[in-house]
Parts: sequence; C-alpha cells; structure tokens
Amino acid sequence: MATDGGIHHYARGEWHAPSLSHRRIRFQKGIYADFHHFLLLGEGSGELHFDNGEHRPLHGPLLAFLPPQARCDLSISAGTAAHLVGASPQIMVDAIGDKVESYSLRIFTEQRKLVEALDPLTVTEIRPLISGFVRELGDPTRSSWMVASAYIRLILMALWRGSDGERSEQRGQGEVGSILQRYRQLVEAGFRQHRPISDYAAELGVTADRLHSTCQRALGRSPIQLLHERVVQEAKLRLERSARNIQEISDSLGFRDPTYFSHFFKRKTGLSPAGYREVARASAGSENSMLSSGYADWP
Repeated sequence: MATDGGIHHYARGEWHAPSLSHRRIRFQKGIYADFHHFLLLGEGSGELHFDNGEHRPLHGPLLAFLPPQARCDLSISAGTAAHLVGASPQIMVDAIGDKVESYSLRIFTEQRKLVEALDPLTVTEIRPLISGFVRELGDPTRSSWMVASAYIRLILMALWRGSDGERSEQRGQGEVGSILQRYRQLVEAGFRQHRPISDYAAELGVTADRLHSTCQRALGRSPIQLLHERVVQEAKLRLERSARNIQEISDSLGFRDPTYFSHFFKRKTGLSPAGYREVARASAGSENSMLSSGYADWP
C-alpha cells in the first residue's frame, strides 16, 4: 500500500478551464499507463482518438469512463471545460472493495462507458464527486489515499447504477440464473471465511447436490471450484497490485497461515505467490493470460 504522501503517483485529478485554443491530452502516459480514467466534459465538444484508429466525437455535458485498455487521446475544443480523474490499479482495488457489488463492479470496469446529456441525472450525481476528487488532490496538505478511494467508489457506484447495471443483472434470469447469481453474491461477500459449500446451499434454500448440479450444468465447474477460483483471483489481484507481503495477503484472505496459502496458490496456479508476483512485475504493461485480467467467468 502506498502512503498518502505518494498519492499523486496513484491518483490523477485535473481541471482544464476553457481555453482560446483546442488542447490534446494523452490518458495512458508515463505513470498513468495503467490508470482507469473518468472524463467529465462541460458544455462544448471534444473527441476521443483511439489507438486502433477509431474516433468518437463528444458533446457535453458528458461523462466518459475509460479503462486502461481503451488507450486513447482526448481533444478538447476551444471554450470547453473538462475534469479529468485517474485512478491506479491499487486505488481501484481499494475502491471496488470486497462487498456483494464488487464482482459486478469489476466486470463493469473492464469496458468503456459514455454517459451523455440524455442521462442528465447520472451526470448531475457524479459531477460533485468528480469535482471533490480533483479538489482533494489539488491540496497537497491533505490529499488522502482513503478519501481518493472513497470518491472513486462513489463515482463507480453511481455510474454502474446509472448505466442500469444493477437492474440488468436481475432481468432475464430463470431459476438457474437466479441461483447462480445469488451464489455469486454470497461468495463475493464471504469467500475469505472458507465456509463449506453446505452453508452456501442452506442460505440459498437448496441442497448441496442441487447447487452442485446447477453450477456443473451451467458452467462446467463445481461450487467449490468456483469458490476457489474467486480466492485465487483475489490473491492474484493483490499480488499484482498491492505492496503487501505474502503474510499480509494470506491473512487478508482468511488463511490460517502463509504456508497453507502458498501451497493452495501453487496447487491452483503452478506458481508460488512470490513466483507469481515476479511474473506479474516482469509482465507489467504486456498481455499475459496468467494475470488477473478478467472477471466475467460467471453469468
């Protein structure tokens, strides 16, 4: 975990006042290469220029969310104001947290989003949060990791809800989909407790055999495999994106001792936690299928 004194290496908050000429900003540059970015464009216009050749005109007021893989530049037209907020992977891990909604937020943050004036309520809700984040980073006497993380969490939740993420997950699900969705939520809230699958089945109101057959039929994996995958995913995430040592990561994931955690992790991945961390650091900025890049394993 970085200290608050180093917050500007992990968070970015900029206010671009209206100018007499157009400006161009590179999102993924230098220390910002792996940042997630939020752009709040005021009245006026701009354009996103993606590395793949795509161009997307923007007309404010507008909110854009751009994950690291979006890789683009922003042109802001003369007379247009903009707030730009960026969060490192470490800040994003803290902001997303480990609550019931966290799994959904992780999936949500893998795709870029544009919220235009057609949805003014979402833009209106998020605007003061973006402004507050920029003010927080603009005052070096009080810039706080905890506050920055809290702002990002609120911005993400408002954007997720405003994009209908909460309701869209609930629509179109039959009984099997409902059981899987509820199991996923229970796992998200309790995977550090290492509870038996029978406890999850009891909370869902089904037998352990029914839960097993549902998961196996829909996903080709048993409930315990899915649970273990979630633990491994979180372990990978923390090994990649936090400065915690193996003991601290083991403790935070509910293991009784770091040796047991290391054996579990190596059995599941083929690498020790320390070995995985070395691979992750060596692969920074490159494509590596071993790393914790995706969360969309479940419906």
